[in-house]
Amino acid sequence: MAAATLGRAGWASPRGSGRLPIDDVDPFIGTTNAGLRWMLFPGASMPFGMVKFSPDNRVGNIRAGYDYTIGTLLGFSHIHSWTMSGLLMIPTTGPLKLVQGPESGSPESFRSRFRHETESASPGYYAVTLDDYGVRCELSATTRAGIQRYTFPKADQARVLVVLNVPGEYGTVVQNAVIRRVSDTEIEGETEQTNTHVYTFQKYKLHFVIQFSKPFDSMGGWVGTNVTQDAREIAGQGDVGVFANYRMKEGEVILVKTGISYVSIDQARLNLETEMNRFGWEFDAVRNNACNTWNNLLGKIEVEGGSETDRRKFYTNLYRSYVARTIFSDVNGKYVDPTGRVRQLANPESPMLGCDAFWNTFWNLNQLWGLVTPEVLAQWARSQIQLNDDGGWLSKGPGGLRYSGVMVAEHDIALLVGAWQKGIRTFDGEKAFAAIKHVQTTPGKVYYEGIYSGRWIDGWVGMEQLPAYRDLGYVPAEEKSAWTSLTLEYAYDDWCAAQMARALGKSEDFQYFSKRAQNYRNVWDASVGYFRPRHRDGTWMKEFSPSQTKGFLEGTAWQYSFWVPHDVKGLIGLMGRDEFVRRLNQGFEDSQPNFARGVVDVGNEANMQAPWLFNYAGAPWLTQKWTREVMEHSFSASPSGYTGDEDQGQMGAYFVMLAMGLFEMDGGCSIKPIYEIGSPLFCRIVVHLDRKYYPGRQFVIETRNQSPGNVYIQSATLNGQPLNQPWIYHSDVANGAELVLTMGPEPNKNWGSAPWAAPPQNEP
Repeated sequence: MAAATLGRAGWASPRGSGRLPIDDVDPFIGTTNAGLRWMLFPGASMPFGMVKFSPDNRVGNIRAGYDYTIGTLLGFSHIHSWTMSGLLMIPTTGPLKLVQGPESGSPESFRSRFRHETESASPGYYAVTLDDYGVRCELSATTRAGIQRYTFPKADQARVLVVLNVPGEYGTVVQNAVIRRVSDTEIEGETEQTNTHVYTFQKYKLHFVIQFSKPFDSMGGWVGTNVTQDAREIAGQGDVGVFANYRMKEGEVILVKTGISYVSIDQARLNLETEMNRFGWEFDAVRNNACNTWNNLLGKIEVEGGSETDRRKFYTNLYRSYVARTIFSDVNGKYVDPTGRVRQLANPESPMLGCDAFWNTFWNLNQLWGLVTPEVLAQWARSQIQLNDDGGWLSKGPGGLRYSGVMVAEHDIALLVGAWQKGIRTFDGEKAFAAIKHVQTTPGKVYYEGIYSGRWIDGWVGMEQLPAYRDLGYVPAEEKSAWTSLTLEYAYDDWCAAQMARALGKSEDFQYFSKRAQNYRNVWDASVGYFRPRHRDGTWMKEFSPSQTKGFLEGTAWQYSFWVPHDVKGLIGLMGRDEFVRRLNQGFEDSQPNFARGVVDVGNEANMQAPWLFNYAGAPWLTQKWTREVMEHSFSASPSGYTGDEDQGQMGAYFVMLAMGLFEMDGGCSIKPIYEIGSPLFCRIVVHLDRKYYPGRQFVIETRNQSPGNVYIQSATLNGQPLNQPWIYHSDVANGAELVLTMGPEPNKNWGSAPWAAPPQNEP
């Protein structure tokens, strides 16, 4: 299970520790149990890589992909992006087998058994021995291309299988597939793929080029049960694939390079040649390139102290924050837009990016990217604005650059606004606000577009229930299953829009959206002290309990009773400070040990802010206590990994922010963004700031008397001056700062608890 360590010349480890960031990354964390997802893979990928080259052993369903507890492997597929799969390969020996078979394996299946003792993974690298074939398999990748090294035993019958029908999350139909033999060292092909259930918006063309270091003797193929032993071309739909035939000597090696594109075969070849040609057939050169890229990225944060387990959790979760989401534009900037048309980026270095939802990423990914890699946040902002230019709408979840309509509200707004407020101004603010205003004032709709095979329903764009929300000030119970929580989430998005308007000097828009941002009050029932579903005629839904989920999306009435990121002070006023603290603290007490799927659920987006809320209610020591408890019990360094759904880096980024003792309740979208302070996990944390965006060289967090038992802040200084509040400005951090926290085993209830010390919101 330990990550493989590769010698790397020229690297200096932090303060002489002898360890590098990737040495503390374990890609097997999270590959089984509750957090298992298709995008949570142990294989080789670059940051946001188009190619996510990883072993698969699950059958197709929401938990498709790789499961650490299953003892067979189906093969290695190139695509592990949300709702997308494709291009699996596996080397085999012996009689030809073309059936995928069950997870347990079967005599007719080309699956192979394997042992974890032969398995190794680290950022940009994966290796395993296929026991049924005696083949050692190694994988590495560039952004848009993959490379494999197969070391064979002696075999008169050896093959490399290429499989198009790859079991993914939501079922996939392979149509109009064509695979051609270009030469005895190259194969090319393309396939149209469509999801068959749940997210049927997902339709894409996958194009690929495969090159072999050793000429194959012949190429055969199959369509369903129809097998051709020697063919120049295989075409069809459903279960389609080819096999390259070899005779191998003991220890003989075949290297295989692949390039993919969603635009064309020529673009796939361009991606392959541009990214791989400089390495020739040197597998280790590709691996070292990936290793160095990840070390550069992960090394932007250095940590000292803490246990080996703490460091493994920290750097693995930092890695997860940059690996699961996806670049969808090619090396020269070509991409397929939401309407199915090929577009050209003016700046190919700023790619088009896609993902699952932006639902509540303002509590994890946005703030991590904004602090550590502002250029990444800028790229996401530019990509969203380009999508708006291409398709007419911002996207709440651009899976494959399609309008998915996944989750609710328009939290992509927070990404744009948070970037702007941090001074990340390498995108057009006026254009961004125009897109924000459009999505917040134009009723949402089903998006119809497409040019591949006629017109199709491509997903939802815009606000689900804007007319009712706009006219009544809330989403009534009659309208949608997520009634009450929609009102809360819409109000937050309105507040974000207001802050952007304010930053751009648009006073009328600022006033309009600020007023709408108070709509959360319209679903507060003071008689029960909770947000409560409300009918169109103004009456409350009769049946109600704090534990109910009816009316609340992926959460309970209790959890959503704390969901007002932009106006916690106003929420405390509604609930009462004493009740606010009592209820929240009791929720944590009742949710031990892992704070997931209980009263509190930090394993899902709707409740991630819970441990930080005490800072706003004069009880910051409880934030310090519960953030440490969450880090200890909601995250592990084993394959079980997460108590909740990792959701493409969201749990990963959440842990990293927890471990640094920093958080942004409002997503960093205020005019003067702040970070709330918790209880850092390490003795010393250094964030190396990007001088392109921030004037300071580094932000240092030092915790004195750090230990597992010393979780409470006794005193603090910022740049040598006493700090008596549990928050600091982002501007101080960006200018380069040193935050020193003196820790102890008992709470200092005088530190940071005065009414004036609470984090500011809606500053003038």
